[in-house]
Amino acid sequence: MIAAPRRSRRYAGWILLLLILGGAAAWYRMQAAHEAAQPGLATSATIARGTVEDVVTAQGKLETREYVDVGAQVSGQLKRVHVEIGDVVKKGQLLAEIDPRVYEARVQADEARLRTLRAQLAEQEAQIRFAQRVYERNRRLIAEQAVSQELLEDSETSWKTAEARASSLQAQIEEAQSTLDGDRTNLTFTKIYAPIDGTVVLQSAQEGQTLNAVQSAPVIVQLADLDRMTVRAQVAEADVMRITPGQPAYFTTLGAMEERWQGTVRQVLPSPEVINEVVLYNALIDVDNSDRRLMTGMSVQVFFVLGRAENVPLVPLAALRERVPEADTAAGEAHRVQVKTPGGVESRVIHLGIRNRRVAAVLDGLEVGDQVLLPAAAGSAATPTMRMPPRL
Repeated sequence: MIAAPRRSRRYAGWILLLLILGGAAAWYRMQAAHEAAQPGLATSATIARGTVEDVVTAQGKLETREYVDVGAQVSGQLKRVHVEIGDVVKKGQLLAEIDPRVYEARVQADEARLRTLRAQLAEQEAQIRFAQRVYERNRRLIAEQAVSQELLEDSETSWKTAEARASSLQAQIEEAQSTLDGDRTNLTFTKIYAPIDGTVVLQSAQEGQTLNAVQSAPVIVQLADLDRMTVRAQVAEADVMRITPGQPAYFTTLGAMEERWQGTVRQVLPSPEVINEVVLYNALIDVDNSDRRLMTGMSVQVFFVLGRAENVPLVPLAALRERVPEADTAAGEAHRVQVKTPGGVESRVIHLGIRNRRVAAVLDGLEVGDQVLLPAAAGSAATPTMRMPPRL
């Protein structure tokens, strides 16, 4: 008889607890539905200081800033190569040798012919002196009628002929000397020296290979200055007019996405490349590579810096409610935002400076620590406090 009332009281307690929990859940659902039905603002972002950049992005490839294809200027068998890929060489260092025997023989033949012509010229000069003396003697004797006029004329002709023969020999000597100089030059070309300081990045010929330099100069090695690299970035047609020489730029590589390499735009090439009906212009950016971490052919993501503001208040673009053109200034555009204040929500007109796709620099109208309201659609993906931009 006593256990029944106790059991009833226990059941009543459980029922009361369930009713309380159900009421609380219903109230929470009603509040959520009420907030969702409000056309106002769901979340907020806190204004913080940071750095913002206005950039144009492009894809690019790394290539050497300065390189030379070192080839052979004479034909022949490649006798020896003194360097290997990766070797660092200095200007004037011996790189390779071509078998010089053919060119040495030509030089010897030219020297022998030149000696022969000089000997003939010496002999002819003696003939000139003799013919001149004969003529002068006959010219004196003609006054005494000791010789005939015909003999005088013959002696004059012999003298002039000897002089002409000497002039011909002199011309042949000059021609032989020119041939000798050319063959001596070709002989020097059998030894190939480095034209610049650099690193051997390519070897196209091997020892024992026969090189034919008649139609084109065969490349033996390629030297490149790896301390200075160039990025060849392909800029879209819509952005190329914003890129100018001397403009700062930076890029990242696939192997170091968090690291930035700084450079400067050297040139925007005027001729475009059309790839799949897309017009792209090549912009060249020079970058220091003293540490040799960058390599030829690396793919890079390039950022051309059009503008930059450091340590300024930043507002997320999602907080901008509407444009206010009549309030624009020369410094920046005017936009309206909703700001949380102790007295409630306040509408303000602010002026913006440099912006990117996510945030904009605030010129006036907001201070660090202010809270701006975000639209409900943006608030669903936003955090209550605005994140700082990535470290520059």
